[in-house]
Amino acid sequence: MSFVPQVKVPATYMRGGTSKGVFFNLADLPASCQVAGAARDNLLLRVIGSPDPYGKQTDGMGGATSSTSKTVILSKSSVADHDVDYLFGQVAIDRAFVDWSGNCGNLTAAVGAFAIAQGLVDADRIPANGLATVRIWQANINKTIVAHVPMTNGEVQETGDFELDGVTFPAAEVQVEFHDPADGDGSMFPTGNLVDDLDVPGIGTFKATMINAGIPTIFLNADEIGYTGTELQEAINNDEAALARFETIRAHGAIKMGLITEVAEAATRQHTPKVAFVAPATAYTSSSGKQVTTDDIDVCVRALSMGKLHHAMMGTAAVAIATAAAVPGTLVNLAAGGGQRNQVRFGHPSGTLTVGAEANQVDGDWIAKKAIMSRSARVLMEGWVRVPGDSF
Repeated sequence: MSFVPQVKVPATYMRGGTSKGVFFNLADLPASCQVAGAARDNLLLRVIGSPDPYGKQTDGMGGATSSTSKTVILSKSSVADHDVDYLFGQVAIDRAFVDWSGNCGNLTAAVGAFAIAQGLVDADRIPANGLATVRIWQANINKTIVAHVPMTNGEVQETGDFELDGVTFPAAEVQVEFHDPADGDGSMFPTGNLVDDLDVPGIGTFKATMINAGIPTIFLNADEIGYTGTELQEAINNDEAALARFETIRAHGAIKMGLITEVAEAATRQHTPKVAFVAPATAYTSSSGKQVTTDDIDVCVRALSMGKLHHAMMGTAAVAIATAAAVPGTLVNLAAGGGQRNQVRFGHPSGTLTVGAEANQVDGDWIAKKAIMSRSARVLMEGWVRVPGDSF
């Protein structure tokens, strides 16, 4: 019996924000994988190690969490006034499925550095020292993102003293601007309301703010669903009944947002929308043992990603939080104390994060202009990833 040998594909393993993923230059992928389709999905699944019924991704590069089961494909931009096209694939852990429906805000912080290293940014746009402004076209959601990447002696600076809760070691700060972050072509509030009554058969009716900004997100009040907003991962991720309730809420919210038409479709759209719950600022102990006080934050937020409570906060969800906080009357804004604000400090399981956002009302509709946050990124490993030649 003969076996097909493994093939080598150039790749870089990077941390961006509180996530990790395998980065590819589109031109380096096998020809059949340079276009959307089964071959590309199968390659990425095998790289990450999915589907894995054991839930460990031992035979791949994935880390068995939604934060570490990610892939990125970059190419020279096809869009005017942009440097690089950025395509993000969220790889399911236990199913043969790659979700292309949204962006990863955390890995966005690593896109600029990878693009520079791959020669995808024109040399005359990269200073030897200072900040390189990388104009990113986010191809999943057709949005502009601008990353300000620190440069030292002609190379991307990765080390520094910027600390990010959820990441163990300090690194260089990368400021990321999400321009016009409303996700999709319709209203930022797809139901037309800042707060809706979300009826979930068999579970209950809850106040909900449903917003398309950064990533489609359903915000709930923590106390309405039996939580305080200070929970850590084990309080929810070890409760299968709670996870099932959240998934049912997510599915019915997705219908109300117009993202799907039937509950069953939610299973094929795991990456979006997200579900998050908010509570007024409350002191708690983070997962690292750090004490978070009410002086540190404006609001507590917990969010689920790919069916589990996130260990920190998804970057795109942070954009949704900041944008919703900037609109008076949303559940996020009310939990943060109400009123006008252009930034919000929120507590998450790993600590705190501050995100700025601009939102204005035009002809009765709320428009998000920009959201800004600081993250960090660095290369963990580079070279080739190997996969069996018959896997794609």
